Amino acid sequence: MPTDQELIKTVPSNRQLAYQATEFYAFFHFGMNTYTNREWGDGTENPQIFNPTEFDADQWVSAAQNAGMKGVILTCKHHDGFCLWPTSYTSHSVASSPWKNGRGDVVQEVSEACRRHGLKFGIYLSPWDRNQPCYGSGKEYDDYYLAQLTELLTSYGDIFSVWLDGACGEGPNGKKQVYNWKRYYECVRKYQPGACICVCGPDIRWCGNEAGDVRKSEWSVVPARTALAESVQERSQQMDDEEFRMRRITSDMEDLGSRKALEGETDLIWYPAEVNTSIRPGWFYHPEEDDQVKNLDELIHIYIGAVGGNATFLLNIPPMSNGLLHENDVKRLEEFRSWKRKSFVHNLMGTAHVFSENEDSAHLASNLTEDTLETWYQPESSELPVEITISLDHLYNLGYLVLKEAVRYSQRVEKFEVLVKENETWNRIFTGTVIGYQKIIPVKGQKAREVKIVLHDFRVLPLLSFVGIYPENP
Repeated sequence: MPTDQELIKTVPSNRQLAYQATEFYAFFHFGMNTYTNREWGDGTENPQIFNPTEFDADQWVSAAQNAGMKGVILTCKHHDGFCLWPTSYTSHSVASSPWKNGRGDVVQEVSEACRRHGLKFGIYLSPWDRNQPCYGSGKEYDDYYLAQLTELLTSYGDIFSVWLDGACGEGPNGKKQVYNWKRYYECVRKYQPGACICVCGPDIRWCGNEAGDVRKSEWSVVPARTALAESVQERSQQMDDEEFRMRRITSDMEDLGSRKALEGETDLIWYPAEVNTSIRPGWFYHPEEDDQVKNLDELIHIYIGAVGGNATFLLNIPPMSNGLLHENDVKRLEEFRSWKRKSFVHNLMGTAHVFSENEDSAHLASNLTEDTLETWYQPESSELPVEITISLDHLYNLGYLVLKEAVRYSQRVEKFEVLVKENETWNRIFTGTVIGYQKIIPVKGQKAREVKIVLHDFRVLPLLSFVGIYPENP
């Protein structure tokens, strides 16, 4: 079993830190399936049906921005092989459509809208291509895929995410392409070294479902073998179905990184999780789902579990065939933003007194009031438990607590609890395991003037970077 000192040697890259700081970002699934009312096209679709006459990239991106999102990922090419940019390598693209007389470029317009609104831009490029005749040929197809990947990486500015879907359901044609992932990764690193390669890649892993389900304890330090989970055909998604989209995390996949889970592991990586789901049942727009947009409580629940559970949250919002987001989706995003602003606008730590008997003189408990990874609280000794007492300026009805570790130096906390003082008695209101980049704890119904955070177990000296205490919304 790796020692605690060995465990904390596994730390994030700068690109992984930047990705986690993005926290919440949009997925836009748009393409042939939008017009055929399907989820997975077969590559035989006629480009003439693609004609988003009211297309407005600024409407998409501003809706994401208004929801508090910090980035956008666009499905530049889905499994049907239709390209949302005028690629030089196939006629199966927007160049063969009536939209803007074949001179349109969805990728360009969305990327430029992101820059105007200050959001990061990312690309989804499915390796599976059901339209391309050379698919299944080995190197010839890899060359084709890399040529298109290079176009995207070199023509649309900075890219923060390259999302490589591992779907590989070959269907009746019997073609089988063994993707040369190593070449794909090298291409991304060459042209966009700051981009994270996600899902079927070395930087960010899929949480394990499409329903927005999350683990109670999400570790970023996990066995290196987890990076292979979706990258081989036999383990990839073989077909689209509702059961797959709605499945939850199984019990055998609940714990990926505790000391117990890492027994016998010799090769560890920093591999944080991304939670992805759609605001509707499907990933592409379907008119019959207009009344099935996730309600506000559902979005809040997923957000707290993901962004507040040491993961990131990628929410899909599928545009309609006219090129606009549906008003129901936009309204829900606006409601979410309103909740988030009200819930986290007033941090009571600004006027609080923070104290710990066990603190390093260079890393005081008072550092916890600043939301930065550059300063932190560190105990002087590893003697358990480590206690941090916070005295507020008044008695408050509490809403949410936020805890963060200085994850630049790995993930360390294994068990903690939160207590509040009532009539000179400390009452426990929450017990948890991991903290990581961020832990959001709903505590509505609790009143407190004094709050205590107790660390009961950690790998080596914990480094807490931030505590937020937010009152309940009026």
